[in-house]
Amino acid sequence: MTDLAELIGVLDAAYPPKLAESWDSVGLVCGDPAQQVSKVLFAVDATAAVVDEAIAWGAQALVVHHPLLLRGVDSVAADTPKGALLHRLIRADCALFSAHTNADSADPGVSDALAAAVGLTVTGPLDPKPVASMDKWVVQVPQTHTAALMSALFAAGAGALGDYREAAWYTAGTGQFLPVDGANPAIGAIGTVETVTEDAVEVVAAPSARRAVLAALRAAHPYEEPAYHVTECAPLPSSLGIGRIGELAEPETLREFTERVGNGLPRTVWGVRAAGDPDRVIERVAVCGGAGDSYLGAAIRAGVDAYLTSDLRHHPVDEHLRRGGPALVDAAHWATEFPWCAQAESVVTRALPGLTTRVSTLRTDPWTVTG
Repeated sequence: MTDLAELIGVLDAAYPPKLAESWDSVGLVCGDPAQQVSKVLFAVDATAAVVDEAIAWGAQALVVHHPLLLRGVDSVAADTPKGALLHRLIRADCALFSAHTNADSADPGVSDALAAAVGLTVTGPLDPKPVASMDKWVVQVPQTHTAALMSALFAAGAGALGDYREAAWYTAGTGQFLPVDGANPAIGAIGTVETVTEDAVEVVAAPSARRAVLAALRAAHPYEEPAYHVTECAPLPSSLGIGRIGELAEPETLREFTERVGNGLPRTVWGVRAAGDPDRVIERVAVCGGAGDSYLGAAIRAGVDAYLTSDLRHHPVDEHLRRGGPALVDAAHWATEFPWCAQAESVVTRALPGLTTRVSTLRTDPWTVTG
């Protein structure tokens, strides 16, 4: 057995909470991080039936994609729908944890699992999340104080590049200054031009560390007016972000691709439907697990042949096609996110092989009847 905190650490490493959208609610919903865990159930939704399954199986943790408490509530009383589920989980010592938009943007994440389920080779995100911008600091310092200055900057958080620390670049040069009345120069005299052999030290740091880095610079620098400048570097695209773009091994028609999606995803009453010329050739495809109509424009800009997502509506689809956008394939919301459950399970079993895990096969898609 392991404790819940260790399980949470594994999930947070795979699906960092910082990737969640500002409106989202992710992480531990109920449960004691110190409690012991031996069985973990994975599902898209924490419905009553899924909670029943988790408790009956003896799970100590239920990991879901959709947050139970996404929107604010002022009561989790046992006679409210959501409160009733929480009370049952707590009484059964079963924790509830959700990874939502952070799992959407992670690499790999929800849309990677969807792409794999329908036979796509992923080439990148549909809507990339940029790498956080960095500051580049350049400081001129007398060579006698270069080592002390760099140590102070590193201690303040500068010089971190990926898995490397204390990274810097410096080169020698000549500094010149003229102290005037009111100055208190550490080197030189009032009214006399002074030249000093200096190093130009370059380091990077997160923008959030600006105040600390500047304070460290001033404290370690021998001059009362250190020469420095800060440049904010442009954010760069990354492998993180919502949706994925992928390629089929061989081109096929929209009709064939729609059938492929139907075979690759779990069956639902909603089924799979497509909009566009059935004979259109499909090779490059964008996918987005869950509701993806807000990324129709991104799919057009990506130049794909088709876009697979869910919860598409009449008017946006009609307008999209009239704009000449890619063919659209619409599957049930639950079905497009279900492949993520196996991915999350794999993340946990690789890191914590002593746990017993399983993916719930209950269909939590709400639609039950077709006409």
